[in-house]
Amino acid sequence: MNEQTRRDFLRTTVAGAAAGSVFGMAGTTNASWLGHNALKLEKRQLGKTDMKVSVLGFGGAEIGYGRTDQDRVTQLLNTAIDQGLDAIDTAECYADSEIAIANAVSHRRDDYYLFTKVGHWPRGGGADGWSDKSIMETIERSLKRLKTDHVDLVHLHSCGLDVLKKGEATAALEKAREQGKTRYIGYSGDSLAAKYAIETGKFDTLMTSISFCDQEAIDLTLPLCRERNMGVIVKRGIANAVWRFDTKPSNGYVVEYWNRMNKLAYDFTSAENRSNTGPDGPAGIAIRFMLGLPGVHTSVVGTTNPTRFAQNAALINAGPLPDEQVKAIRARWKEVAPTEWVGLT
Repeated sequence: MNEQTRRDFLRTTVAGAAAGSVFGMAGTTNASWLGHNALKLEKRQLGKTDMKVSVLGFGGAEIGYGRTDQDRVTQLLNTAIDQGLDAIDTAECYADSEIAIANAVSHRRDDYYLFTKVGHWPRGGGADGWSDKSIMETIERSLKRLKTDHVDLVHLHSCGLDVLKKGEATAALEKAREQGKTRYIGYSGDSLAAKYAIETGKFDTLMTSISFCDQEAIDLTLPLCRERNMGVIVKRGIANAVWRFDTKPSNGYVVEYWNRMNKLAYDFTSAENRSNTGPDGPAGIAIRFMLGLPGVHTSVVGTTNPTRFAQNAALINAGPLPDEQVKAIRARWKEVAPTEWVGLT
């Protein structure tokens, strides 16, 4: 999915995300399962890095593309960090997300791990975002915007297989790591490009799409990551919460997942179950399924609602799905999914 479509989708949905659950339908959280232990999230070692991260991290796309008010971002991030969130992910192309994050929590730099991505800036003048020069300039720009002298992790932002095979972009990240601008390097992407990135042995982490609507990585890349002790960060772990839409959405960024959801026809995404905002509803099952997969370490999720981290933590703390439910989700995918249902970029 191209970046323009992604930006348009996020701009039109960010207001709804602020009012409703990122992991479920709009509405209040069921107090019967949101208990006082809701914020005691599991932490997992992120592959061979020295980072032990909570299974729920923050994704900065929504606050950037949605031009979220700085006061709200400040409240959102400080609240989440106070409650135990310790990983913040952003990118150079998420509008002013890096700036908003820095303004909110740069004074607390020791309280969280900071990730960003490169490859889609600068965009003007025919500049090649994957060249050594552009990547190094982009990282310098990100450090200034983030008000720090280093980040913990930089990902190549969904570049194609041709870029990876050329090697210049990967070498630029390695150089940035040698210079101390980032402690670790990774690849953010899906399908065969992600597989190739793993096989190079040059990356510390993989950020990839995994959900009940996007299961290619479970067989294609997760086993390779486990073999190589690579950290795995999941994006789109709830398939853009497509159960929110009663009819086919017009935006291409979500329509593919919507089509898949309807063909898969899981009972937890059926019309009568879509309003269940608890851990056995579509959001709860989606995230518990994804985080229960062997090799997954954390999932970054965006929101503009300062109360959302606690609510999402409660879903996770309901525990992993029963084995029989995981097997049923996987079996249905293998029965229905055609070969062209690859990981979505």
